[in-house]
Amino acid sequence: MGFHTPAFCVAETLPFMDGEAIVIDKPAGLPVTQPRKGGRSLDDYLVQLRFGFQRSPTAVHRLDQDTSGCLLLARHAKAAKRFGAAFESGAVEKTYLGIVEGDLDDDLGTIDIALGKTSTAEAGWRIVPDAAGKRAVTHWKRIAATGGRTLVEFRPETGRTHQIRVHALHGLGKPLLGDPFYGKSYSSGLMLHAAGLVVPRGDKPPVLAAAPMPRRFIDLGFGPQQDQSVAEAAGDE
Repeated sequence: MGFHTPAFCVAETLPFMDGEAIVIDKPAGLPVTQPRKGGRSLDDYLVQLRFGFQRSPTAVHRLDQDTSGCLLLARHAKAAKRFGAAFESGAVEKTYLGIVEGDLDDDLGTIDIALGKTSTAEAGWRIVPDAAGKRAVTHWKRIAATGGRTLVEFRPETGRTHQIRVHALHGLGKPLLGDPFYGKSYSSGLMLHAAGLVVPRGDKPPVLAAAPMPRRFIDLGFGPQQDQSVAEAAGDE
């Protein structure tokens, strides 16, 4: 959903790369897997991300098509298994930045709302609060406000589909700006960015990655200095 599929320039700075892992700064609008209706996806660029390896890297997790930012790729099968286990166990630290309309009553908090999937012939599928669903926990912090909008940092403990998007609506009482599923579409797309990623690797140093604030956020008055805490937090791990 959202706007057109953008070109992906692999020559741009990668947040992280070593012999096991690559973290790309995925542009908003680029799907991770091939859409049912066709069109380009990350799969079309994986060969360019080999960087001397015989096999293409594989995506360890997913980001929604209209979400930008840190996406972890494994460079071989052993790494993919290790990273997958880290995500499954909840050991991966993820930091997102999102923008909502209006201001918030509090400066920080935790949203603990279980989620489930529903589907109708008219509206298709979507994620909704469901006491019988899967537990979903998101910690959030107000970062800045300008122009009648608020920049929020989200740190999800769990990794449910559309978790931050639904928690913003039902936990904060405000949908993310530009969310076509749970709010209203916006000309610049969904205002959700995967800003930081910390992936433990046992005895090895963790994968530490930070993706800079995207242009669509800056255009709304939120400067790069306001996501500096994400980079500093990753560096302190």
